[in-house]
Amino acid sequence: MVLSPVIGKLLHKRVVLASASPRRREILSQAGLRFEVVPSRFKEKLDKAAFPTPYAYAIETAKQKALEVASRMHQKDLRAPDVVIGADTIVTIGGLILEKPADKQDAYRMLSRLNGKEHSVFTGVAIIHCCSEDGQLDMDVCEFHEETMVKFSELSEDLLWEYIDSGEPMDKAGGYGIQALGGMLVECVRGDFLNVVGFPLNHFCKKLVELYCPPRREDVQRVKHESIPAVDTFEIASDAAQGDEGCGPSRAGVDGHSGQAPAGPQGPDTNGLVENPPPFPSDLLDLIDGFKASKALFTACKLKVFDVLKEEGPLKAVDVARKINASVCGTGRLLDVCVALGLLEKTDTGYGNTRLASRHLASEGACSLHGFVAYHDEHAWTVFTDLESAVRQGPQAAAGRPEEDPSQSRDRRLRFMRAMHGLTQLTARQVATAFDLSRFTSACDLGGCTGALARELAREYPRLKVTVFDLPEVIEHVSSFHPEGWQPERLHFVPGDFFKDDLPDAQLYVLSRILHDWADDRVHELLSRVSRSCKPGPFLRCSGEADLSIDCPAKAGLQLLPTAGLVLGNGDLSEPPHRRRETDTKGTQWSA
Repeated sequence: MVLSPVIGKLLHKRVVLASASPRRREILSQAGLRFEVVPSRFKEKLDKAAFPTPYAYAIETAKQKALEVASRMHQKDLRAPDVVIGADTIVTIGGLILEKPADKQDAYRMLSRLNGKEHSVFTGVAIIHCCSEDGQLDMDVCEFHEETMVKFSELSEDLLWEYIDSGEPMDKAGGYGIQALGGMLVECVRGDFLNVVGFPLNHFCKKLVELYCPPRREDVQRVKHESIPAVDTFEIASDAAQGDEGCGPSRAGVDGHSGQAPAGPQGPDTNGLVENPPPFPSDLLDLIDGFKASKALFTACKLKVFDVLKEEGPLKAVDVARKINASVCGTGRLLDVCVALGLLEKTDTGYGNTRLASRHLASEGACSLHGFVAYHDEHAWTVFTDLESAVRQGPQAAAGRPEEDPSQSRDRRLRFMRAMHGLTQLTARQVATAFDLSRFTSACDLGGCTGALARELAREYPRLKVTVFDLPEVIEHVSSFHPEGWQPERLHFVPGDFFKDDLPDAQLYVLSRILHDWADDRVHELLSRVSRSCKPGPFLRCSGEADLSIDCPAKAGLQLLPTAGLVLGNGDLSEPPHRRRETDTKGTQWSA
């Protein structure tokens, strides 16, 4: 049995399956694993558009299911299970994620989309190792995914509706169950069949071997080869085969070793012996190639591909090429890359935007990040090409560059403002409501740019007057980023330099995306200026990934807000009732 190397180690552990799926229960039971079933209560409402790939969404859903069960069981009896297994299976085609249909008509739409085509089935799996000490729950997470390709036959309308009327599609991802009547729809399967049923048993077994039975260096078999190498043991072969799915070292490992085979010398040594090769470095190669994906996204945005497809899609490559004034060959390749990145969908009728692209990559819209992308393409990309010089010579290396033409400086400023405006509009609501600020009647947003965050603060708190304090050359362009009549009476813009000029009086000071660009001495200078502007009051607690210590002449409040930067004010900020606190190894974080 493939689980035999680890089954003995799991016999005395409390193993929990965080799923009510009878199919997953059957698969694991037949493999010889002993476990109890505790269905997760996690509401599967994650925003699919927020994930770069469909399998990333499946992995995160599986992880949240397992974490919810582990936390609930620990709270119930102060003893968490030893291992919790979470899984989530999705069907995808053309970048679109198909989960369980809501009704028969929804099932028909799903099956019609799959009819006669090949699609992917992803299962994300999370293995949580739990440890309870002094009433605190500590968890290690190992996660992976499996993909299987499934091709449907060309099916008639009558056959589709006959299958739908059977009732089987209603609780199945993608609207079909391959292990039952749905098998008649399938022409061929490439990959793990059980993955389509609901759980990738083969990959799961390899992961358990990696976690519980990692080979020690001295145990690696060294074999003298004549011509054809001998077959290695299952334990060693599984490590080499696991590729980019390694989850790194875990407390479940042995003697602190990771689950990967140790990297040793390659090829014959002086005695004609060889060692098993190390795992293929897929993650590293993805990192090396990562800039290509970014540049493809930047180029598609610059050519307004997503605007064209939002207005007129789906379109063939030749039509898109004509509209963006580019070659058909080059446009087709760029469109195919965007499909692979999950930004576009490709169907028989042509290319179309995914919901993610229409929402965030088209140049118009409340959630558009088009300006943010353009800034990274035109400015950040260039800056990072000089990273070697900056590392060798320090930031002062840029001081010798020729002075920028005023018109170019103005254009760059506008690009930066568009970037910050788009990004801030996405986060403003979460930042404004992360804490209860109703006790304040005045606030100052330092470096508030277009006032997107300030406007949300004023909208959320009717008693709050908000002042945006930024450079004069920024303030003069603010109106071009908002519709006429957008500015509330309680929102004011004041030009000035927060390093030189007096700061406007306020009970609350907000620094959003400001401090990361300055050296430590400048950060200290700015926060000291804010501190001197604050009226004396009780010191606020500080939370976040790092402790921040500042010599404040007045005991002004200091609160680290991960999304926004720093919020400084008088008195205490109370946590709103609908917010919760999470604790991890990095410290206390406030969820948004």
